[in-house]
Amino acid sequence: MNKVEVLYEDNHIIVVVKPHNMLSQSDDTKDFDLLSWVKQYLKEKYQKPGNVYVGLVHRLDRPVSGIMVFAKTSKAASRLANAVRLHEVTKKYCAVVHGLVEEQGTFCDYLEKTKDYSTIVTTEERGKYAELSYRRLAYLPDKDLSLVDISLKTGRHHQIRVQFASRGFPLYGDRRYGREEGSILCLHAYCLSFVHPVTKEKMEFFQLPAVESAFSYFDLQIYWKRGDNLC
Repeated sequence: MNKVEVLYEDNHIIVVVKPHNMLSQSDDTKDFDLLSWVKQYLKEKYQKPGNVYVGLVHRLDRPVSGIMVFAKTSKAASRLANAVRLHEVTKKYCAVVHGLVEEQGTFCDYLEKTKDYSTIVTTEERGKYAELSYRRLAYLPDKDLSLVDISLKTGRHHQIRVQFASRGFPLYGDRRYGREEGSILCLHAYCLSFVHPVTKEKMEFFQLPAVESAFSYFDLQIYWKRGDNLC
């Protein structure tokens, strides 16, 4: 299991980086999950007896890595969950996709979750609205791979993976919607921005993905620099 990195912590929230292939919260597999890790981390750090409260306010798919914020109090959890619902939390992702995508664009679809926990593009009557925008940062002709920067407007199940795959640009390493090469899905939540639920300060966190799998084909530091308008 990859190590979990703590980016920030105060009395109200904790911000961590989820490794790829780690659950955000427990499911039927009973595999170890990030929510349980955060609870155990706080329990050991502060030597707390009994259960530790940690509020889950958003999720990342199991194969996706990236930044997540958890609440340490019920008040913070309620306020953060409401901010997520109102689309006041900014989430940006980087991904490697097959093919040469346009320099920039916006994808708008209606998505429906199926009985086997996949997601498909469907009609307005059956699905939920999904929107993202992206810009292409680089293209490698010899590998036919594009590095893209994605701004997620809505947070649907498998949204990024499905919207790119449905247009012929599956994400590298996506075994469900694309091709089965590689063990790592090249999708990483690199930037998270929100208003602190208590202090009302604007919080912005940035972390590039590990240099592995198809991410290693690109010099990521060229495209994201601290001080830029990351979120």
